[in-house]
Amino acid sequence: MDLFYLGILVFLFILATFDLSVGVANDAVNFLSPAVGAKASKFRTILIVAAIGIFVGASTSSGMMDIARHGILNPVYYTLDDVMCIFLGVAATDVILLDIFNTLGMPTSTTVSMVFGLLGGSSALAMSKMWGSGALTYAELINTDKALSVIISIFLSVAIAFVFGFIVMWIARVVFTFNYKKHLRWTVALFGGISVTSIFYFLLVSGLKNSKLLVSMGWTQEWIADHRLAILAVCLLSFTILMEILHLLRVNIFKIVVLFGTFSLAMAFAGNDLVNFIGTPLAGLESFLDFTRHGDGVDAEQYKMVVLAGESSLPGKQWFLIAAGTIMTIAICTSKKAQKVVETTVNLSRQDSSEEVFSSSKIARKTVRSVLNTTGVVTRYLPTRLKDWVNTRFDAEAVQLDEGVAFDLVRASVNLVLAGLLIVVGTTLQLPLSTTYVAFMVAMGTSLADRAWGRETAVYRITGVISVIGGWFITAGAAFIMSYLIATLNHFGGGIAMLLVIGVLVTVLINNNRKFKKKQEAETIDTLFRQLVRTHDKEEAWTLLRKHVSSTQVEMINFSRETFRNITNGLMFENIKALRHATATIEDEKAYWKRYRRKEILGMRRIDYLQAVEKNTWFHLGCNNLSQILYCLKRMLEPCIEHVDNNFNPLPKVYVDELLPVCNDVDQLMERMAQMIASGNFNGSDELLVEGNAIKARISQMRHTQQDRIQQEDSNIKVDLLYLSTLQETQELISMMRHLLRASKRFQEK
Repeated sequence: MDLFYLGILVFLFILATFDLSVGVANDAVNFLSPAVGAKASKFRTILIVAAIGIFVGASTSSGMMDIARHGILNPVYYTLDDVMCIFLGVAATDVILLDIFNTLGMPTSTTVSMVFGLLGGSSALAMSKMWGSGALTYAELINTDKALSVIISIFLSVAIAFVFGFIVMWIARVVFTFNYKKHLRWTVALFGGISVTSIFYFLLVSGLKNSKLLVSMGWTQEWIADHRLAILAVCLLSFTILMEILHLLRVNIFKIVVLFGTFSLAMAFAGNDLVNFIGTPLAGLESFLDFTRHGDGVDAEQYKMVVLAGESSLPGKQWFLIAAGTIMTIAICTSKKAQKVVETTVNLSRQDSSEEVFSSSKIARKTVRSVLNTTGVVTRYLPTRLKDWVNTRFDAEAVQLDEGVAFDLVRASVNLVLAGLLIVVGTTLQLPLSTTYVAFMVAMGTSLADRAWGRETAVYRITGVISVIGGWFITAGAAFIMSYLIATLNHFGGGIAMLLVIGVLVTVLINNNRKFKKKQEAETIDTLFRQLVRTHDKEEAWTLLRKHVSSTQVEMINFSRETFRNITNGLMFENIKALRHATATIEDEKAYWKRYRRKEILGMRRIDYLQAVEKNTWFHLGCNNLSQILYCLKRMLEPCIEHVDNNFNPLPKVYVDELLPVCNDVDQLMERMAQMIASGNFNGSDELLVEGNAIKARISQMRHTQQDRIQQEDSNIKVDLLYLSTLQETQELISMMRHLLRASKRFQEK
């Protein structure tokens, strides 16, 4: 039996390795997104700074998280078998949930995932004990105060961080404006001094609060609290003078603030949050060691875990922390999922109109409408001169962001400094603030204050924020339910159930990583659109828009070719796989087309006004034709897949022999159209239109022939009507393609 629990313990440490990797990938958004969004330095440099902060934070932390030992459950009532069931359920739940959120590119709270996982697993065993013995109550078995504080932190963190982010960023932008390089002489030294002082104090209070180095110097948390004002005054004066000297030496103060803030936040997260992932396996290890030393003659189902009620006495604990720091350092440098999660936050706070990954929602539309109505009423009573002056401070038209930059260094600095400052205030005042929620909502508040959420993007950005916040609540509920079920299964199923959980977990992780790799291969960065929204040259904008529209049309035609082949081949040769593939891809293509049409409409507003009026008709005709092509393919597909999937009578050979040459001609016609639109050379377009008209005439003749066949008594009416419908939709598809070619020609011509 000892070997069995030892095997479970080994698997817990393997899960802890995955947990550290997926945890740092998700929490990377908190300390990477400001520096990455503002391109404060090369991405590799930012990663190195964050990696050093992670390693130092994990290595200097005083130990593991007590919540895994006695923060949720009361260990004096639980046996070794109980805690192993709970810890396995918590570790499995944590890894699965965080990996799912990383795959989706959504930031979530790692602390909430673990705490609610512990609450769910402990509750499962508590229920079993309450049913088995009426003497115990839920309040005796479970510490509900910790779970309640986490729930409160969700609401406090979201509201406080968002409001303060908005206010501080608004003041900072009024001071510096978007053309901040012209307003640095009397402000940047003070701003840099305040920022670096805040970050330094954040390190003392949060990042290094348990560091033995500070304790050895006499800088205990009590000493820091007693001398808080003196520390702040000395640091503010020293750092302000230093920033002024560096500014006179032409050093970019904002980059220093951003990189120093990235280091400090990474260090704090590693020391306070990410290192907590090893709390569960280390608590399990200490439980197992205590059992092997003092559990002679006692079964694991009877041996109480009193050892978890006190302080940890695990030998070699510091080496586990160093190993955790090493794993997280490697993960932050190699994880593609971390970059995906960072990209989500950066896109939601991007200054310009960009590719919006979220769609519009009803609650977002109502929110935007309410805000517009409220601000309209408020601004009506403000003096005109005041409104004009404020608008000049927020004029972003004259400032051009470099390629790949989502927002400027001023906003990045505010994001990092304010996030660290709010965490320090929460720690000092013992307010239950969640670091993940603070960092994300500060970024959202600053982007709103910076007017990054314009009328063209607000509904999409708000939908994204609502989706992320909703994901936080889903994390809590899912962690509780999954851990509850897994712990219950482990408890009643014993060793077999635990092995089953391990097998399912490995399968889920492998499947998620395969899906993520496929998704990464399918996604492409729309560099043309990013260049388009950043340029202020009308002529360049028109050139980029033409390229973007033509590339979109070519991709849609190529998709239509492939889908048309799948539909017709699936019908003629009863290939159900081809038809199902067409069904899956059409819905994805509709979402892709909707997103690209929205981007190109934004692009039309970037070109010269008179040119936009001239090209508007042909642009929208092209858009409408592409939409009709998708609907035409869907109408063609639905009766075909129903027919083949139900194994109805196949098309007669004479029908196949008639249809196959037409399908080949239609395929060649679409191929030549795609080549013509891609090259921008429309010589021969009239001949191609005539050829398309000829194919339509052939299909008309085939339809008349088919109608005559239907009149015959021996005809199969179901097959005949399906064949006739396919001919009609093919004819309609050619018409839409011809209209698209004409619209594309008129749109692209100078």
